[in-house]
Amino acid sequence: MKKNILLFAILCNITALFAQNSFKATVKNKETNQILIGVTAAVKDSNIGGITDASGNIELTNIPDGQQTLIFTYVGYEPYVGVIDFPRKSNDALIIFLESEGEELDDVVITSTRSSRTFANNATRIETIAGEELDEKGNMKPGDIRMLLNESTGIQTQQTSATSYNSSIRIQGLDGKYTQIIRDGYPLYSGFSGGLSLMQIAPLDLKQVEVIKGASSTLYGGGAIAGLVNLVSKTPTEERELSFILNGTSALGLDASGFYSQKFDKVGTTVFASYNLGTPYDPADIGLTAIPKFNRFTVNPKLYLYFNDKSTLNIGFNSTVESRTGGDIEYIKGNGDDVHSYFEKNNTNRFSTQLGFDHIINEQSKFTFKNSFSFYDRDISIPDYSFSGKQLSSFVEADYNYNTDKTEWIGGLNLWTDQFTQDKIATTNAVDYKYTTVGAFIQNTWNPSDKLAIETGLRADYQNEYGFFLLPRISALLQITPKLSTRLGGGLGYKTPTVFTEDAERIQFQNVLPIATASTDAEKSIGANFDINYKTHLTDQLSLSINSLLFYTIVNDPLVLVANSSNNYEFQQPEGYIDTKGIETNIKFSYQDFKLFIGYTLADVNEHYDGTSSTYPLVAKHRLNNVLMYEIEDKLKIGLEAYYFSPQKLNDGTTGQQYWLGGLMIEKLWEHCSIFINFENLTDTRQTKFGSIYTGTITDPTFKDIFAPVDGFVINGGLKIKL
Repeated sequence: MKKNILLFAILCNITALFAQNSFKATVKNKETNQILIGVTAAVKDSNIGGITDASGNIELTNIPDGQQTLIFTYVGYEPYVGVIDFPRKSNDALIIFLESEGEELDDVVITSTRSSRTFANNATRIETIAGEELDEKGNMKPGDIRMLLNESTGIQTQQTSATSYNSSIRIQGLDGKYTQIIRDGYPLYSGFSGGLSLMQIAPLDLKQVEVIKGASSTLYGGGAIAGLVNLVSKTPTEERELSFILNGTSALGLDASGFYSQKFDKVGTTVFASYNLGTPYDPADIGLTAIPKFNRFTVNPKLYLYFNDKSTLNIGFNSTVESRTGGDIEYIKGNGDDVHSYFEKNNTNRFSTQLGFDHIINEQSKFTFKNSFSFYDRDISIPDYSFSGKQLSSFVEADYNYNTDKTEWIGGLNLWTDQFTQDKIATTNAVDYKYTTVGAFIQNTWNPSDKLAIETGLRADYQNEYGFFLLPRISALLQITPKLSTRLGGGLGYKTPTVFTEDAERIQFQNVLPIATASTDAEKSIGANFDINYKTHLTDQLSLSINSLLFYTIVNDPLVLVANSSNNYEFQQPEGYIDTKGIETNIKFSYQDFKLFIGYTLADVNEHYDGTSSTYPLVAKHRLNNVLMYEIEDKLKIGLEAYYFSPQKLNDGTTGQQYWLGGLMIEKLWEHCSIFINFENLTDTRQTKFGSIYTGTITDPTFKDIFAPVDGFVINGGLKIKL
């Protein structure tokens, strides 16, 4: 009897074992036939699921017998639902084609991590602005990227000049000097050249913008303490792209840009050119410019040589020439006198070259070489004072990428030089510097399972003035279910001291003394972040995604600009630290032609010196970003925005007022062109409504911190053409 029972149990187990099935598939883009990495697949009403690997393949196991519903989902693509009877007659892998929604992001490959992974399966948390979102934000400010970044959670642009509109970027509340801005992996906007960078970059030739928040020094070295912004340029494709944008504003501004790209047999090219004009604008009627007078010319051609299927060389250069004058309206109009005599002039010349070589060694290996040279010349003038200088910098890097199904290695060496020479000043007071940094880095991404990815990195830098730095970093991605994932990461960073900070820019570097290198240490940081991502389809037409990020960064021994007894300003390094901690939450609802985005940022930033703590200035502790979009594909777009900024502590000890900003954008599309109109700052919120933005007289003003818009309600609109 016992033997019969045992035999029956064995037979049941064998039956159950054979009732479990496996399913293999390769997922591709229906339009381009390219593989899709990071696609989520799940068996309905079960815990069975997974994501496609670097080859677009996936295998699901332990699928019960019977009719099962398989669901494939991917950001920017229509969900694919298939009903399959198990066991199947054949275990051959199926090819699943996903169709682009047309209104979301296409398959976005992240370049900042230098791997072939998309943002969905990157262990490092990366935010992207691409596709339709980049295009829509470009309608609002076609001449620069200031608004594009400012309307993202966790990012705040800080205006450093009341009359010339100069601005820097703050990530998670930290000073702009702690954020590294790069272009296609080249460090073109560091030090002196970063002062006007946000105002001089037009978005028309950008494919996407990638933002990494927190320490990002493994691949890019010092300066990325708060985070990294990588501006990714468009590259040639077989299909020609020829696009133009013409934009005018109610403040009498003009933006005209054109972009062309095409890939031929062995040659490809991209060409971008723009002209931007600003007219002095004073909506508060206080006699000072909220928008300065400026003229800017930009040209950016690039040549691609395709030697064969494995080797590509690209050569390009960027050139920007701008004249910008803010200050007294009457002076700028040519009616200056003894009273109307204040001005702030910025004349800049920016020139850079880039050379890149990519060689695919085999299916698993790739070699990349990069080189850039940058020249930046800027002259800042106010009455009775001028500051000018030239910055020369170069960058060269070689890296090697080795990729298998389970792991990916990236290693490389780079050399970065940065030299600044101040004009027209005694040598003893010049803020000159000459930095050379030699670095080596290695990064590994390992997939121990389909649900887990671990990324580790180590960088070693030697800097000629500040010595040796060792920077480890680690990140991990866990795909808990097909709908729920989480990331955890952290690392070290450092910042080489320079005088080019927000505080020094705010006073046009007047009476700022050079940094005492011998008695100063580099600023060092440690940071960590943890985020949770959830996405689901509540109904066939309603989808929901939620992302929440917790962050913490501490910067030890920060440099602080203080006035001394001789009426000069010097950088001191008090005993203490700055820390920022908080949370970012993004919620997105999609229903038919409607999309609702809700973003909240809590940034609690404090400085701790000599045993006392105080709130870090010019940080909105609470921010809300709300955007409602209505879109009929290829026909109409309507966007409604509302942004809230909580009170900010100012450098003079006072507190700025809270405020809301609202906006409305409408775009009508046809096959080859569209017209758009944007109503920015509908409530006409201006800091001049809260009180005066300066003390003293209009002849010799001392400006207060700028914490709110000064340009108020502005309408812009124009025409876009794509041929």
